[in-house]
Amino acid sequence: MIATSQQPFAPEDIEDRTYCFALRIVKLCLSIERIPGARRTIANQLLRLGTSVGANIEEARAASSRADFGSKMSISLREARETRYWIRLLMDAELIDRKLLEPLL
Repeated sequence: MIATSQQPFAPEDIEDRTYCFALRIVKLCLSIERIPGARRTIANQLLRLGTSVGANIEEARAASSRADFGSKMSISLREARETRYWIRLLMDAELIDRKLLEPLL
């Protein structure tokens, strides 16, 4: 079950958690895209990577082999780490209020 603002519980499985994370990334990036410059450029990277974490986990569920599953999960982990990088950069460069970004980390 997916957590929404109407359902304030913590989702338990990785698919739901990464979906909720992607949703939060989308909403953040929508608010950033109105601001020109570095923020918008970083938001584009963040949107691409932050939403692909869960997409790769979904793909892993339909893997054709253990090796394929491992590969998809590995891609998801790499993209999660890169997403973390962009979030930290937005915070440390003081481009976005730290209070908005810390919960995403």
